[in-house]
Amino acid sequence: MNDLDPKDELVTHLPALRAFALSLTRNGATADDMMQDTVLKAWTNLDKFQAGTNMRAWLFTILRNNFYSSRRKLNREVADVDSAFSDKLSVKPEHDGRLQMRDFKQAFEQLPDEQREALILVGANGFSYEEAGETCGVATGTMKSRVNRARTKLTELLKLDEDEALEMTDTATMAVVATPGMPS
Repeated sequence: MNDLDPKDELVTHLPALRAFALSLTRNGATADDMMQDTVLKAWTNLDKFQAGTNMRAWLFTILRNNFYSSRRKLNREVADVDSAFSDKLSVKPEHDGRLQMRDFKQAFEQLPDEQREALILVGANGFSYEEAGETCGVATGTMKSRVNRARTKLTELLKLDEDEALEMTDTATMAVVATPGMPS
């Protein structure tokens, strides 16, 4: 039976623990990380160690379990060195889209009737300029001009750069924008 305090005994096993970690990982830095995790778990759970039992075996078991748990976790992870996957997974908060939709609706209502009509026909309903012109009884060039002036005015009212798009990020706003009669 060992008379050492468990805290003092734990320290005596560190060299053997590191050697075991190194044999499992084959990498010094990873072995140090594994050893640190093991010592931290052992230290925080020292009250669960049964005095008089084999501390070395207890520590090695913790290290071994940590090693295999991390291996299982690594097998489920995808390497994303250049952030190709994570960049696709980012999601903007839904409230951003609702706020932008509110601003868009306010700006849209400030447009003259002819410009709103032109955007609804060409932007929301997908009419060609020719079809929209026929519907409104105006020349194709007039329809192009109305759509251009409307887009320019919206860009100005929304304080957007000319190449900056208004992003609708939430599903509710996207549904409203996709509704016939509303601009997209």
